[in-house]
Amino acid sequence: MEDFQGKIAVVTGGGTGMGRELVRQLATQGCHVASCDVIDANLNETLDLVRSESPDVRVSGHHCDVGIEEDIVRFANEVQEEHETSHINLLFNNAGIGGAGSFINDPRENWERTFNICWNGVYWCLRAFLPLLKASEEAHVVNTSSVNGFWASIGSQTPHTAYSAAKFAVKGLSEALITDFRLNAPHIGVSVVMPGHIGTSIASNSQLIMSGKSEWEFSPEQVKRLREWLTNSGEPVHNESDQQIIDRMKQRMNFFRDNAPTTAAEASGIILDGVKQGRWRILVGDDAHRLDERVRNTPEKAYDEDFFYRII
Repeated sequence: MEDFQGKIAVVTGGGTGMGRELVRQLATQGCHVASCDVIDANLNETLDLVRSESPDVRVSGHHCDVGIEEDIVRFANEVQEEHETSHINLLFNNAGIGGAGSFINDPRENWERTFNICWNGVYWCLRAFLPLLKASEEAHVVNTSSVNGFWASIGSQTPHTAYSAAKFAVKGLSEALITDFRLNAPHIGVSVVMPGHIGTSIASNSQLIMSGKSEWEFSPEQVKRLREWLTNSGEPVHNESDQQIIDRMKQRMNFFRDNAPTTAAEASGIILDGVKQGRWRILVGDDAHRLDERVRNTPEKAYDEDFFYRII
């Protein structure tokens, strides 16, 4: 797929970050786009931007929680209706959240909520949109995994189980689809995307989605776990109030977004270039390339306590 002119793309998680930039950049290249998000206000901002920047393409927004299969089925039906189409050319399984890092300490429902969005959201979207991809003359699936799809850690002091398990699954399915598509649907390509640290709002959006609130809200149990985590990380927080703990975490979330080595716009450009080049494996960011090399070179040391500090 050398260009996107006149194609029809579906992008999940289009409200912020890489999803928003994928929608914008596809539209500027003449691609019609259907995008979904679970936070309507964010998605509406994306739609307003795209319609002002690219008035000649058709863009539609859809409320969809990719952690619920019925929502995805409805989303697929809406895409066909609003775009008056029986096919799509591109499916970007981009939506994801973080959370439920500890398999031992975090509530099961939080663990499964994270896993459902990050894994089943990809699986169910592939099931729902596969007939539309098969009906096209040319198609490509882009599944967003992560560096945590080959390295299940964000440091020795922070468990990261639900997100990592889901991203490993996304990477594995994507690689297996290479052969399946080649044999049974040769007009469909597939890429797995593994971003490093990208400037997005995934941390703050995850908190909103997990809490089901329109504003950031932390339960007393969450604040307790945050306090313990900060203390174990060497932060002097034992005398801080609960509100100070919450404020500290909000600052960390904003710092993660605003000080990333790769912007969401840069990341989306790398992804789209990779699709045009027919690459099945797309690492995003110099940090992702360094980590990939280090894990491949010394896999047995990947979870040693000092490994994280040797890669940053």
